[in-house]
Formats: sequence, C-alpha cells, structure tokens
Amino acid sequence: MAFTGFGEYAVDFFDGLVVDNSKSYWQDNLATYRADVRAPMEALLAELVPEFGPGFGEGKVFRPYRDVRFARDKSPYKTHCGAVIEQGRGGGAYYVEVGPAGLRAGGGCFHLAADQLARFRRAVDTDVHGAELVKILAALRRSGWEIAGDMLKTRPRGFAADHPRLDLLRHRSLYAFRVWEPDDTLHERACLDRVRAAWRQVRRFNEWARDHVGASEQARR
Repeated sequence: MAFTGFGEYAVDFFDGLVVDNSKSYWQDNLATYRADVRAPMEALLAELVPEFGPGFGEGKVFRPYRDVRFARDKSPYKTHCGAVIEQGRGGGAYYVEVGPAGLRAGGGCFHLAADQLARFRRAVDTDVHGAELVKILAALRRSGWEIAGDMLKTRPRGFAADHPRLDLLRHRSLYAFRVWEPDDTLHERACLDRVRAAWRQVRRFNEWARDHVGASEQARR
C-alpha cells in the first residue's frame, strides 16, 4: 500500500488516549488506530526502507504497549506511534513518530549500552572523529534540529576537565530531533517527503554512529 498520509483522526486518537489511557478506550477506538495510525506508519516505513535500510539496518514499527514492569506509571499504552530503521539500539537510528504533538523525526544514539558508550567516548576523544561529530551536530543545529540526550552531571572518569569536547563526553545518549505541529501535510503524501528530507539531513550523524559506535555486543535485558 502506498503512503498517502496519516488518517484524519490520527492526532485525535492520541489526544483521547492521553486523557483516557485505558483498555476500554483502546478497544473502542482500535479501528481508528489501525486505519489512521498503524497502517499509514507501516506504509511510510516501507517506502523509506529502500533508501535508508541497505547497509544500515532493518525497519520496524514499535508495539503500542508500554513496558510497565519497573515503571511507576502503569498506563498500558504509548501515546504515540514510532517507527525506526536501525542495526541495533544505540548504533544510529532513523526514527519517525506521530502523536499529539504532530510529527517527529530523529536520528543518532537514543540508547548506549556500556560497550557502546566506551566506543562513543573513544571516538569523541580523538581529534579526527570527535571534531567530525562536532561539525555534524553544528550543521544540524543550523538546519533547525535540536540536539539532546542524557548527560552526566560531572565529567566522565579518565578525561581532563579542560577537554575540548567535554560536553559531548558527558553524554550517555545523544540524538537529534525536530518536530512539526499537526498540519495538513501530516495527512498528505507530502509527509513522506518531509520525513525523507529530514532523514537525509541526519544521515551523516547516523553514519558516524554506525561507524564509530555500532551495535552493542552485550545481551539486552
């Protein structure tokens, strides 16, 4: 199925789920989720995988259910629908999400396992690869991207306090994202062009992550 945009009620569905995150709401509106959210997201990803998947990773749409085993918030459903192309968590990812805030696109290292974090810091520490990442992130900021991620409050052990890239070394995750508020484009095929253009902008960042961080060799919990 060709992507023609998210359904008319995609955002309304999530607005309602934010207010009533219950099994009864989910079941009553399951047809809307499938037709206006899930099916379009699968179609969008299917059209993007041929360009961004080869040599990088596979595509998947995330499950709508939250993992509440260790969470204080026991709400059963995610209030957005996300999809990703990645080799493995942390080693670079092309991400797209639709939810109450509209459309979100992102890329980078959304989670770094211990072995990935060690490789990330080794690369950032070098003048060649570290300086390259600085330039990549600066270019993204100039293009309207926000750079975010979990950071240590202090410097990581083994690095000097005057390290030229100390702020990057403090990161335990590092990613770029941008958001488009709900508009007509969300419901049109032009939404595909919007995501494709965004992922092309974040490609260098993802390739840096792939080449210098890679997939974790540790078993996921």
